[in-house]
Amino acid sequence: MRVLLILPALTEATSPFFRPIKYSLFPPLGLATLAAYLDPGDTATILDEHVEPAVDPDDVVWDDLDLVVIQTYITNAYRAYRIADAFRSRGKFVAIGGLHATSMPEEASQHSDAVFLGPGEETFPRFIAALRSGEDCRGSVWNSREHARSLAGVPPIRRDLIRRSRYLVPNSIVVSRGCPHHCTFCYKDAFFEGGKSFYVQRVDAALAEIDRLPGRHLYFLDDHMFGDVRFARGLFEGLRGMGRVFQGAATVESVLRGDLCERAAGAGLRSLFLGFESLSEAALAGSGKNHNLDRAGRRRDYEAAIRRLDSLGVSVNGSFVFGLDGDGRDTFSRTVDWAVRMGLTTATFHVATPYPGTAFFKQIESQGRLLHRNWEKYDTRHTVFRPLGMTPEELEAGYWKAYRDFYSWRNIWDSSRAHVSVRARAKHAMYAALWKRCEPAWNVLIRSGALGAIRPVIEAGLDLTRPRVGERKVVIDDECVPVTVSAAGKAEPLADRVR
Repeated sequence: MRVLLILPALTEATSPFFRPIKYSLFPPLGLATLAAYLDPGDTATILDEHVEPAVDPDDVVWDDLDLVVIQTYITNAYRAYRIADAFRSRGKFVAIGGLHATSMPEEASQHSDAVFLGPGEETFPRFIAALRSGEDCRGSVWNSREHARSLAGVPPIRRDLIRRSRYLVPNSIVVSRGCPHHCTFCYKDAFFEGGKSFYVQRVDAALAEIDRLPGRHLYFLDDHMFGDVRFARGLFEGLRGMGRVFQGAATVESVLRGDLCERAAGAGLRSLFLGFESLSEAALAGSGKNHNLDRAGRRRDYEAAIRRLDSLGVSVNGSFVFGLDGDGRDTFSRTVDWAVRMGLTTATFHVATPYPGTAFFKQIESQGRLLHRNWEKYDTRHTVFRPLGMTPEELEAGYWKAYRDFYSWRNIWDSSRAHVSVRARAKHAMYAALWKRCEPAWNVLIRSGALGAIRPVIEAGLDLTRPRVGERKVVIDDECVPVTVSAAGKAEPLADRVR
């Protein structure tokens, strides 16, 4: 069987604001995971249109294809459908899955022979077996809700199909699925509807995959790498002594609770993506971001979380959403000023976007506030609904201004000064400047195929602020607790406070 697996280019890749480096970060692990279920005698090709020429269904090289698998996000849906229609017109069997197909299966089925809903670890191998047996699978829907969800026995990802030289972070990895929380604007609940929405690999399987990866740098793409405490502890214990430096994502609440931060930092964590989303308690409550609020409904101590990570040499990439109910016209300047004052190394801003299948979409649609269903504009940069606290135009303009202001040279310098150590300030300035102020240099590296040459610089930069030897105090469960840091950079609480 000859199989082509395609990640169509997102709309952003064709816009004047396209940042090539942003779409050259991570390879399409989802497609590489599906390819692992093919037989050794099968021929598989992964084509990522963000880093390779666009696929041409008329090219004779695809004449003998048996199966085309296409992954859809909302802003690549129309491109995905055009590719699918072209291959089907040439008699090829086309299967479509992913976030958007799961939310809009009727739409996806008009352009495909088979549709996959939710994660494909159980459904894809069953589909392949049916196809091999000669079963007529045209018009079929493969729904993960009908199967128990588990990562037990998942075969190793087909990383041999990934062209490592085209990505800045080829050592990206996913060791869990989903998230234990339920934010109304997040696609996750729609994708995992009808079954488990958060589950993890076995620790030994995760460590085995890590051990197969060359180099030092890792990026965990999991929604919440602290989400399962037992798993996270085992993972960080296994990573100790492996000489890795890694990045990942977690929540404010998980940073403030327990000792996972110390364990992670001791294992090599150097940068953490945190979903602050809003400084408004009303906006947090209205969007289901309850884990960012305490029992009294007050916003958790964001500053304590940042300072705790900073004391461990872990940089913070803060995520913010503008335009939620509860946001006013001052939300942009307040957020940027706060982020600079807190010393966030990087910030990711989003225009609130009601994705189909989410509770946020249902709310906005029921209130008659949806402006249109042009999926190409659902990219968190355009306003696609009427916000309550401002006009759609003000929301978009505020979003762009927030990015310009936060990444101004002056604010990069001012925010770097929020760190105590000179090393942390240097790391901050280097990382922020590289990410947003060096676009021409990134473009040259991408076009020349020399993107991999910058990886050692990133590894060295991330390791600038590894935990220093000695004793210090950090905040655990809202209480200042002493920890010791060994010469190997392992941070340990003086007393084990988490059972």
